Amino acid sequence: MFESLTQRLDDVFKGLRRRGKLSESDVDAAMREVRMALLEADVNYGVVKDFVSRVRERSVGQEVSKALNPGQQVVKIVNEELIATLGPAERLNLAGQKPRPLMLVGLQGSGKTTAAGKLARLLRSQGERVMLVACDPYRPAAVRQLETLGERLNVPVAYEPNLSPPQMAKKALEQAQKGGFTVMILDTAGRSQLDRELMDELQAIQTQVQPAEILLVVDSMIGQESVNIAKGFRESIPVTGLVLTKIEGDARGGAAISIRAVTGIPIKFLGTGEALDALEVYDPQRLAGRILGMGDILGLIEKAEAAYDEKTAREQAEKLMAGEFSLQDFADQLKQLRKMGPLGQIMEMLPGGMSQIAKQVSPQDAEKQLKLTEAIINSMTREERCRPEVLNASRRRRIAAGSGTQVQDVNRLIKQFREAQKLFKNFKKSGMRGMPRLFG
Repeated sequence: MFESLTQRLDDVFKGLRRRGKLSESDVDAAMREVRMALLEADVNYGVVKDFVSRVRERSVGQEVSKALNPGQQVVKIVNEELIATLGPAERLNLAGQKPRPLMLVGLQGSGKTTAAGKLARLLRSQGERVMLVACDPYRPAAVRQLETLGERLNVPVAYEPNLSPPQMAKKALEQAQKGGFTVMILDTAGRSQLDRELMDELQAIQTQVQPAEILLVVDSMIGQESVNIAKGFRESIPVTGLVLTKIEGDARGGAAISIRAVTGIPIKFLGTGEALDALEVYDPQRLAGRILGMGDILGLIEKAEAAYDEKTAREQAEKLMAGEFSLQDFADQLKQLRKMGPLGQIMEMLPGGMSQIAKQVSPQDAEKQLKLTEAIINSMTREERCRPEVLNASRRRRIAAGSGTQVQDVNRLIKQFREAQKLFKNFKKSGMRGMPRLFG
């Protein structure tokens, strides 16, 4: 996510931090690099111009010249101005009479149907009773895709083949009212381009259900074109928020940075992967942190909290400090880690230097090593996992054969495990308390 832009900006910041004092020419040189980095990331030219102007004005003023560390102060200013450019977070409007209709719109291929499923999952986890509504009878398999998502989520999907999308929306609203649902999410049809027919149909659906929110789903990987699409939809229907999809594949970041400033439409959600839990509530501070290479510790904590059972985590932390942590416990930790999402995304969320170190290891290599470790532990008996001291040479050969690995791999894992045990025992002896658990 934003790899090229993050690397360019990180290089600029390193140059600033190395200087004890900053002259006006130093700031100008840095701003030229920032300007080029943003333009290459496909950020709108007007947005770049305003952003760089604001940062430069503050960076040659008193708040930097009198700072103890001028370079860090400029980085702080860039962070603050980037947050301002990204725009404030605005929550979904779920207040008022139930059910609250949420209408998803967008071009074909933007990810509306998947976004509908992700949003249904998120809202249900927050205690809402959700119904999905299929209002796209034109795209082959669109209705079936939504029904499949509904089955996976145990969320009902309303659809009748003989009804037009506006009629379907109206009937679904009546069903949702009778069924006691609090939210209904309408997955509408898209086109390969903006056209009058599409807009007329969306306006007709809007008239029938009076949606609390009209969320425009936009593929962030198309860059500046996403800004033009948002402007086109806004001219015909009152779009209230944006869902930026495929953000994990956007190495540049132009759409995320430009779209609010140009269109005035608030970003409400970010789609960060294909899994149904890969939908984040938009937070400009956290997004700015990722763009500037500062990581997203809050996001990492939230993923860990969602994946971990608090009681189990506390018990495992106590075992760690007592030096009683077994390979069985380690296997359980790996399962919890997998629930947090793809390793590549987790590594991206690490702050500063940790993220840079993590980038030296490819997500594919990390995933391969994780699978190898799991295979070795899964090939052990329960006694072997709980009492690694019984692992003699013949047992290790059996485990290697059963896991499709080499004896050296088994030996390496056991050595690493024993070193970790020894480390935590030393922490306990030195009186260190409150050590964090391994993953969250």
